[in-house]
Amino acid sequence: MIVTLLKGGLGNQMFQYAAGRRLSLRHKTKLYMDLSWFYDAHQVDTQRIYELDCFKLTQNFKRNPSFIVVNPDISIRVKIYKYTKGLIKPRLEAYSEKEHQFDQHMLDLPNNTYLDGFWQNENYFADVRRTILEDFSFKTPPQGKNALLLEQIKKTNAISLHVRRGDYAANKQTNAYHGLMGLDYYNTAISRMAKHVKDPHFFVFSDEPEWCEKNLKINYPATYASHNSAGFEDLRLMSHCKHHIIANSSFSWWGAWLNPNADKVVISPKRWFADPSMAKAEIIPKGWIKI
Repeated sequence: MIVTLLKGGLGNQMFQYAAGRRLSLRHKTKLYMDLSWFYDAHQVDTQRIYELDCFKLTQNFKRNPSFIVVNPDISIRVKIYKYTKGLIKPRLEAYSEKEHQFDQHMLDLPNNTYLDGFWQNENYFADVRRTILEDFSFKTPPQGKNALLLEQIKKTNAISLHVRRGDYAANKQTNAYHGLMGLDYYNTAISRMAKHVKDPHFFVFSDEPEWCEKNLKINYPATYASHNSAGFEDLRLMSHCKHHIIANSSFSWWGAWLNPNADKVVISPKRWFADPSMAKAEIIPKGWIKI
């Protein structure tokens, strides 16, 4: 079996699931999701919950007491535990992500691996894209305002524009690590997109929609989606847009990636993290425009 540790928000959970799913398919075994992080009192910044239950994927769960995680470099005491109590439980070799750069070795990890990382690179699962798209299809159809908005999106040259603020803006530590995309980025992206797309209609998604309405200058038809409390509803709407302007956010990354339009234009930040140590992060797929 393959077990993947889930942590963070919806977008991060999707990356962790997709990377684990691809590895489980390689070994023709089950993928299990470890939800223990969500019960950890050490969560910082925004409190998170498990969110993949909006999708049709098979939900197999494992908690730490049901298996033993081992590593060749761990202490003698833990190794002894491995060969005694561990005999009656599955023993998994832990593999942790070392940095936000693509790790080719991860693709060839053996069965019975425990994955701990963010895996924010499509190369971890691009070769099983069709399966991932099927897994990330939504359980229920859109209702009410979302159904009406989806019809509007389908009838226009819809461009999703995502603004991530929240803890990126309010938390100094989070801001120093992730950074906040400013108005210059969005103004430039809107101008660039308008050159690629005839009669664009911008659909704006954000955790601070009021800020967006006050500050964004969009000289084209624009609709602000401010009614959803469930993140997956915004994600679904974004994925149905024809083109995308994303933030440095895994949430809008997935909104663009789930779009099957082969001719889509995706504009993304050139620098994903503000932290200088993360300057070499490889997150943006080839073909997306970085500004």
